[in-house]
Amino acid sequence: MTLPETPPTFNPFEPEFAANPYPQYQVLREGAPVHRSLIGPWVLSRYADVVHVLRNPALSVEEENATRLEVDVELASVFGDDARGSRAMLNLDPPDHDRLRRLVSKAFTPKMVESLRPEVERLVDESIDAVVARGTGEMDLIADLAFPLPFTVISEMLGMPTGRRDELRTWSHAVVKTLDPILTIEEAQAAAAASDAMVAYVLEVIAMKRRDPGDDLLSGLIAAEEDGSMLDEQELLDQVMLLYIAGHETTVNLIGNGAHALLQHRDQLARLRDDPGLDQNAVEELLRFDSPVQFSRRIAVTDFELRGEIIEAGSFVLTCLGAANHDPEQWGDTAEELDLGRAGAAQHVSFGSGVHHCLGAALARVEGRAAFGALVRRFDDLELIEDEQAWNGRIVLRGLDTLPLAFARAVSSGSRSA
Repeated sequence: MTLPETPPTFNPFEPEFAANPYPQYQVLREGAPVHRSLIGPWVLSRYADVVHVLRNPALSVEEENATRLEVDVELASVFGDDARGSRAMLNLDPPDHDRLRRLVSKAFTPKMVESLRPEVERLVDESIDAVVARGTGEMDLIADLAFPLPFTVISEMLGMPTGRRDELRTWSHAVVKTLDPILTIEEAQAAAAASDAMVAYVLEVIAMKRRDPGDDLLSGLIAAEEDGSMLDEQELLDQVMLLYIAGHETTVNLIGNGAHALLQHRDQLARLRDDPGLDQNAVEELLRFDSPVQFSRRIAVTDFELRGEIIEAGSFVLTCLGAANHDPEQWGDTAEELDLGRAGAAQHVSFGSGVHHCLGAALARVEGRAAFGALVRRFDDLELIEDEQAWNGRIVLRGLDTLPLAFARAVSSGSRSA
């Protein structure tokens, strides 16, 4: 007797998933593009379905619309009143989302982001200069550039002090683990403690800015008003927490994952080094190739059908951005290849889609362009130190905790190509 073949399912516990989830994504796209996973949520892996769901206004991001699972009760014992999520705009549906986004956008403008480009390039060069000055011929890209660059930029944008950088990195790392669909009680406890510490710190800074406002994003958020509406204290806290964490965590992954991809595809690294005209498109292709955010969730408010499957009201739906970005129906036969000149690379969904499209996308692009350009043009012999990189093991914000690199020569910051 031949037993029926078990259909594939999303399995983040599979060996090698943390280091390379894309083979599993391919299996899911081909054999189970819409399925209820063993861990509970529905998982979508094809580009067309992901875009459809992300742009569907009938779906929600507010957790009170989700069917409560047994594990939620356990987590509620850890998080208490915060178990159902914050009032950050990422967790709100329109019209609340739209009001908050308009208020935040008043202080987070494209003009402000573009004005940061010279400062971002200066910070990149200073970080590389410091690495070269050590004289060891080695660096950890994450600790030496990928983390300090976006952390410093978002801190300066918000007007936040940078003196507690190590603590804030630890807190942030613990808090973002709550975005994963699987969370142990121990991880929840660590996240709750980190959140409490980070909230206390941010509230101190908010109080300082109320007393002495400056020319920064946090002061702008405090003052932002539309038709008599302003952010209340909880809304202000939650937006600052979101901007502070998302403003650096995702870009750490962009720089780390992108550099790792370039170093594994030496032909593309050389291509970028030789052609600065590729800089902008290269960032888009690196975002597509190994997305810093792998999943975005929605919640079904009513039953709906997708590819013959009925997704019940109250269900969590995980749209797999990483799988969608490798879908050959969108990207053709070269979907699994890195091609820095790829036409249409910017159609990736690494920043989401629809009303919740990432507010900081333009800033991440500025930071990525500066970092990749400097890395490939200031080092002409940069090499991975094999088998020493460490992936962070997270499902949603997939990235590297360490990426050790070796080099013999570096071009001075004053003489590198523009």
